[in-house]
Amino acid sequence: MSPKRGLLERLENNEVVIGDGGFVFALEKRGFVKAGPWTPEAVLENPEAVRQLHREFLRAGSDVMQTFTFYASEDKLDNRGNMAGKNHGCSAINEAACDLAREVADEGDALVAGGVCQTPTYLSGKGKEACQVEFRKQLEVFVKKDVDFLIAEYYEHVEEAEWAIEVCKATGKPTACSLCIGPDGDLHGISPGDCAVRLAKAGADVVGVNCHFGPIKSLETMRLMKEGLDAAGLKCHLMVQPLGFHTPDCGVQGFIDLPEFPFGLEPRICTRFDMHKFARESYDMGIRFIGGCCGFEAYHIRAVAEELSKERGKLPTSSVKHGMWGAGLKLHTKPWVRARARQEYWQKLNPSSGRPFSSSMSMPDGWGITAGDSLLIQHTEGTTDNEMKQVFSKAKA
Repeated sequence: MSPKRGLLERLENNEVVIGDGGFVFALEKRGFVKAGPWTPEAVLENPEAVRQLHREFLRAGSDVMQTFTFYASEDKLDNRGNMAGKNHGCSAINEAACDLAREVADEGDALVAGGVCQTPTYLSGKGKEACQVEFRKQLEVFVKKDVDFLIAEYYEHVEEAEWAIEVCKATGKPTACSLCIGPDGDLHGISPGDCAVRLAKAGADVVGVNCHFGPIKSLETMRLMKEGLDAAGLKCHLMVQPLGFHTPDCGVQGFIDLPEFPFGLEPRICTRFDMHKFARESYDMGIRFIGGCCGFEAYHIRAVAEELSKERGKLPTSSVKHGMWGAGLKLHTKPWVRARARQEYWQKLNPSSGRPFSSSMSMPDGWGITAGDSLLIQHTEGTTDNEMKQVFSKAKA
């Protein structure tokens, strides 16, 4: 068997690379991840659940099996009394995550990406050296396990992302970097265009956004990033991995500020046909690494793969049962449902939320605090009642 072609080889050949979806939210809903710390000890405690989710995304058309190592830095595992994560440790979690991702990737033509993200160390203002120590601990495992490339993702501040890229590039691995920002830029007020330029100059091979915002807002941000790169004369591959939720009412910090976060977001879920549109607009913008983040389920990835099936020269395995544009509905008992077995119907549908008296928008909390604020100083001891009183007081203000 010939060796798999790498990420950059595929992108430089103008091929579409489809990422996977949201592991944290999917596994929390299934009872394998704890909301709050969101750390990925499930790779050790419930490996079959993680393995199966990888397989669902592979069947749906994913070309990338990203290691379930979100928030697996040592400082995050040990943050605010998170004993479950602390007891396992960063290295053990990351090794298990790499093995699971590689096992499933080798069942197809998928690549393994090792992922590192923002740290409590940055939010606590401990500086570049301390942050890079946390990144290196994770990257040692990714180098040992020989992942195909690295993704530095989910950074609210471009400064920390630059520090991550520096450490990632030192491994010699291709490096993609995505920020969790919207059209207003990062939490220090740096515009998307300037952020993209800084990521590219830091050495990222692929730049873009992930999480915090839905497809529409994320593509708006990507347009601004692309404009910034073009104005600076920088050539860089582009990636986008948004939420699987609609977020038209979000401010600078995205869905975390929504009162529905994290347990009431289901009314905002994108349909598979929203994802067809997202995939087409992404491709037309010149983005070739297209995937998803929180709320992105396997059927969303399948929709992306189906929309771009002509460009990719293939349909995903899971489309054998599904068929394009609801073709299977031709077999339905009710004639009015059979009448929906067509592309035109689903493209024009404006679905109802089905929730009586629901508001069309939310008022985000938007406390306006970020790195450097005393409320964001992280610690290893469990959150105290007095600390909770402080945040409750802030919430009432």
